[in-house]
Amino acid sequence: MSEMSMSDELDAVLRIARAQVALAKRLDGALGALHGVSLSDFTALLRLGQAPGGRMRRVDLAEALGLSASGVTRGLAPLERIGLVVRESDARDARVAFAALTETGRERLVDMRATAEQVAAEIFAAPLWSKDDVEQLSVLLTRLGGTGLPGHDTPPR
Repeated sequence: MSEMSMSDELDAVLRIARAQVALAKRLDGALGALHGVSLSDFTALLRLGQAPGGRMRRVDLAEALGLSASGVTRGLAPLERIGLVVRESDARDARVAFAALTETGRERLVDMRATAEQVAAEIFAAPLWSKDDVEQLSVLLTRLGGTGLPGHDTPPR
C-alpha cells in the first residue's frame, strides 16, 4: 500500500464519522427548531423517560450518556431552568443526587420523540432503505459499540 492510499478500514471510519455529523446536525436542527432543545438534551431526556419513575442517579445518567458527572450536571442545568428536569436528593444518602423528569418534561418528551421519529423515518425512507437494511446497519453499529433504544437490542450476526 502506498503512503497516499487509504485503507478500507480508515475509509469506513471516516464515512461513519461524517455520517454521524450529518445525522446529528439534522436531528439537532429539527429538535432545536420545533422544541428548543439540542440532540444531546433530547438524548438525556429520553434516557430519563425510559428509566423507572422517570428518574436516574446522575452518575448513572452520566455513564449512560458517556459523559462525566460534571458534564451531565452542565448538560442538565438548562433543562432544569426551563422546567423539564428537577434535581432530587436521596433521603437516605445526601451524597446521591437524582435527575428526574417533571410532568412538563414528560409531556414535551412525547412531542420531541415524535419529531425525532419523523426525522429518522425520513432518513431511512424507502426505496433507498429497506427494513432489512436498517436492521443490518443497527447490527453493524452495535458491533462498533453503538447503543440505541432500550428494547431494540439487535442480535449479532
